[in-house]
Amino acid sequence: MSIRGKVLIFIFSVLIVVGGVGLANSNFGFEGDLAEWGEYFPLQYQSFLKNGEMASTEFGGSEPVSKLDQAVYLKELYAGMPFSVEYKEDRGHVYAMDDVLDTARKKPAASCLSCKSSDIPQLVAAEGVDFYGKPFEAGVAQIENTIGCLNCHDSDTMELRIAQPMLIAALEKQGRVPEQLSNQELRTLVCAQCHVEYYFQADTKEPIYPWDKGLTVAAVEEYYDAIGFKDWTHPRSGTDLIKIQHPDYELFQSSVHAAAGVTCADCHMPVVSDGGVTYTSHWMTSPLKHLEASCTGCHQQDVDQLKERVLYTQRRTMELLERAGEANIAAIDAIEAASKKRRVNQKLLAEARALHRSAQVRFDWLAAENSAGFHNPQESLYLLGQSIDLAWQAVEKAQLAAK
Repeated sequence: MSIRGKVLIFIFSVLIVVGGVGLANSNFGFEGDLAEWGEYFPLQYQSFLKNGEMASTEFGGSEPVSKLDQAVYLKELYAGMPFSVEYKEDRGHVYAMDDVLDTARKKPAASCLSCKSSDIPQLVAAEGVDFYGKPFEAGVAQIENTIGCLNCHDSDTMELRIAQPMLIAALEKQGRVPEQLSNQELRTLVCAQCHVEYYFQADTKEPIYPWDKGLTVAAVEEYYDAIGFKDWTHPRSGTDLIKIQHPDYELFQSSVHAAAGVTCADCHMPVVSDGGVTYTSHWMTSPLKHLEASCTGCHQQDVDQLKERVLYTQRRTMELLERAGEANIAAIDAIEAASKKRRVNQKLLAEARALHRSAQVRFDWLAAENSAGFHNPQESLYLLGQSIDLAWQAVEKAQLAAK
């Protein structure tokens, strides 16, 4: 190791890292190779490699188990679109490129790589939105690195910064200047580069965040309705549906933790010590795997009590999620049955489909989100209650349409 590298490690080791550390003239350029960064930041690098470990939690984890096997009703809800063919639990960040390549789901364009590689911002800077519209295989041929340091850190100063063009565009629409964000804001927003709901613009395949009207489900639904957007039409109900991605950031924003100033990094990347050296863990995993480091700085309860409280919330959310899924299937059944009648009130049938669309988008907001409701327990239960209510309203409307 070079003297410069040893000096950088020394400087880094005497600082408590709670975000990015400004190290002027680090001269990394646009190095995407994690091992190169690891030479200068070995503790962070070794902790990042732990993202390759696979272990399950009660309602998630990082083993690539099939969600379609765990919740068979998902095949009915997603019928007619790729998630009904394959839907696995996500593995760790180090597998991002491997997993997007090894999937049975059809990949429409290079835009599917947007959150899979630290090379993407540079490719988009060089080619503009044309990169997104390339065939998937052509985009893959240009990728050398999976998710890594460049996704979140400035290559010259090591400070946190936003790299994803689509998040920059979304923030600018909100009147926020990405370059003027505080380090505290960035400790959540660097995660929002990927852990959000998005869609592909029809012509260019550019990823876009549907935040123009706000971050709530109702605001996102209003945005999609205004532009007439659908991901697919359900083959049984004929409903134009939206497939929600992973709105972790959006759900968290109205939570009690967010209101208290807690960031994603506080829980998922806690400050830890190794041999007297304090640094930010880059093992970006469930806090259930390191509760003492993640939670006891604020909560004084025993870690077993904390774990049980998390599971208490998740178990109730997932129970209600299943009920919402069943209610949405009932809506699909009722709408399909009504549509097959010789005489049917088309106006009422259209209203039933609109109710089903609203019900399923609320179900999917929680089904696609990665915390089993814990990122925002109150909002999660509220949305699932709405989903159940709207789904049964759709059933009643469809039955009326068939009379």
